[in-house]
Amino acid sequence: MIQPSKSLSIRILILSTLAFTVCFSAWMINGVLVTFLTNQRIFDWSPIQIGWLLGVPVLIGSVFRLPIGIMTDKFGGRWIITAILLLSALPMYFLSFANDYTTFLLLSFCFGLAGTSFAAGVAYTSLWFSKEKQGTALGIFGAGNVGAALTTFFVPSILYKLTNNGVDLENWRMLPKLFAGILLIMAIIFVIATKNKIPSASKTMVQRLAPLKELRVWRFGFYYFFVFGGFVALSQWLIPYFLNVYSMSIISAGFMAACFSLPASLFRVVGGWLSDRVGARMVLLWTLSICLICMVFLFIPRMEIQAPGQGVVAKKSGKVTSVKNDEIIISEDTYLLQNIEGDSSQVAIRFGIHHDQEGFLLLPTTSYHQVPDVQVGEEVVKGQLIAKGVTNIYFQANKWIFSILAFIIGVMMGLGGAAVFKHISDFYPQDIGTVGGIVGVLGGLGGFVGPIIFSFLLNKTGIWTTCWMFLAFIAVLCIIFQRIAKKKVVKIVN
Repeated sequence: MIQPSKSLSIRILILSTLAFTVCFSAWMINGVLVTFLTNQRIFDWSPIQIGWLLGVPVLIGSVFRLPIGIMTDKFGGRWIITAILLLSALPMYFLSFANDYTTFLLLSFCFGLAGTSFAAGVAYTSLWFSKEKQGTALGIFGAGNVGAALTTFFVPSILYKLTNNGVDLENWRMLPKLFAGILLIMAIIFVIATKNKIPSASKTMVQRLAPLKELRVWRFGFYYFFVFGGFVALSQWLIPYFLNVYSMSIISAGFMAACFSLPASLFRVVGGWLSDRVGARMVLLWTLSICLICMVFLFIPRMEIQAPGQGVVAKKSGKVTSVKNDEIIISEDTYLLQNIEGDSSQVAIRFGIHHDQEGFLLLPTTSYHQVPDVQVGEEVVKGQLIAKGVTNIYFQANKWIFSILAFIIGVMMGLGGAAVFKHISDFYPQDIGTVGGIVGVLGGLGGFVGPIIFSFLLNKTGIWTTCWMFLAFIAVLCIIFQRIAKKKVVKIVN
């Protein structure tokens, strides 16, 4: 097969990446727009309604990746990506006229199609590069995930400018029109500047769906559920995490969350390059292992615990004549107590934020004190407990250490996302649209169900770090599946 010119391949890659970036940015618009509309009380929607408005575009953009991937293999990426851009621009434009929840939800359902651009772009872009360069190319294309970060960074400022800092609130309707215009312009540029290309082998629908019978495809999807689904879920979850655990402002929390999502997107390029040179299997193994190690360090929640400590017992029988915070006198014997200010006689376990600790604390800190457990005039016997011991354990879970670990996890997820699609191009070079479609579906579903599972675990346990425990469990399963698959390959070769 004659390879296309290098300049044409690069042009296709650049335009596909730009189209995906625009689509991904539009796909995530509700995260900012719905928050703005409810905060400004333009619409009075319940938390459940808001959840559906945020989740429906992600769900639709995930579920329809498989048929879009198949259609790209059949008709070519030039036409399918152009159609996605146009079909997303139309409901995005009409979103500016929405006046009720039902209309907003229906239009969000329709422009959720923008999320399918990933499956179309992967199938289309891979055709323009040799097998040795497909990992790098798909890594560069996958960096279009940065569209989510662009929306987070710029759309709030755009909204405030359009509404004159909240004076003319109805001007929010200009934002969907602006996005619709960008999608339309991108569609025109894409259809004019690209060429169509489809896989050389003509296949029936049954033949196209045949790879879905193979366990390997679903294993790739499970990997992507973790590296991409986890990325999307954490991109949304980290904002309330920083707000609740570290008492940050919403602006600071958004910035910290962006510090996670932006590198994760950009490092897909590095992941593709590494996968071409050292192999996708090795990159994915290191990705899963490093993520698991970082998540284990994040298991311990920020907490303050009061537990029983060493108390004081009477050496002799006698009558209590004096009880103070720092001493107890029984007959003629004086018992000195370890004392702190305040009454901490109740032994309890409390998870929350400790406001009294200052400075940088890496390891858990402990303090100890004793609280009188007798009253003046009380008769005590030898060996009786006269003062309770209370041990305070405080773990700061320092926000900078937390942020560094989250940053590393984000980088690894970016590398792993590229490695998964390098696997696909290695094993299914003629079925990238179909296989990439189902893998993309599972990854997108991870982003949809992730926050739901995180919220469920938080409500059941009251511990924010359960999200890391869940993701670590998924990482362990991925490592096990990868090791089992490797052993099977070695056995077949031998």
